[in-house]
Amino acid sequence: MANPYFQFKKFTIWHDKCAMKVGTDAVLLGAWVNLADCKNILDIGTGTGIIALMLAQRSTGDIDAIDIDNDACIQAEENVKASPFAERIRVIHAACSEFAGSVTRKKYDLIVSNPPYFINSLKCPDDKRSVARHTDSLPLSELVENACSLLSSSGRIALVLPYEQLEEVESIARKNSLFVSRQTDVIPVPGAHPKRLLIELSAVETDTTNRDTLVIEESRHQYTPEYIALTKDFYLKM
Repeated sequence: MANPYFQFKKFTIWHDKCAMKVGTDAVLLGAWVNLADCKNILDIGTGTGIIALMLAQRSTGDIDAIDIDNDACIQAEENVKASPFAERIRVIHAACSEFAGSVTRKKYDLIVSNPPYFINSLKCPDDKRSVARHTDSLPLSELVENACSLLSSSGRIALVLPYEQLEEVESIARKNSLFVSRQTDVIPVPGAHPKRLLIELSAVETDTTNRDTLVIEESRHQYTPEYIALTKDFYLKM
């Protein structure tokens, strides 16, 4: 039986009620994102609340964390309340489009998301897990469009995606007058093709895009110095 919780250095993530469990993608994004000048932060599709909690640990900003799934919100709320960062995180049960269309919406300096990623695959029998994993519940184009309406004039959107979606997200960014300001290609082991993409879209045009690569493992369970440096403030054994 899988462990119902995951222990980080400064907080615990229970994921027994949540469709999507703690995974590398969320940890990568939470550790990688640029938090400079971020007073108001939005986490879209918060799930267990892991990314919101990581950003709270790394910053002094106020964070709104939304999810369409009520059970996920209940779990995230429990994880937040048990953490040292409860006063700065607000969990909200809402769909992305509903939240973006609310009359009282505020503008955010940073919007983050680890969005659904399965496009043309069979849906799993667990409806909640299916919603959490399949893009038809929140297409990337809809996610970015809604995020744009919530973004401050100098705000940024940070995403973790399958690498195969690079061209798609670049096209969506152009249609929404956003610019790729930072990109990290995530490679599982040396010599392999990139599997994940960490990408930052900015409302402000930049002269150049900061591009680099991150290799996770040198060999099985032997993490690279770069990955250790990125995640050491979170993982217990790093």
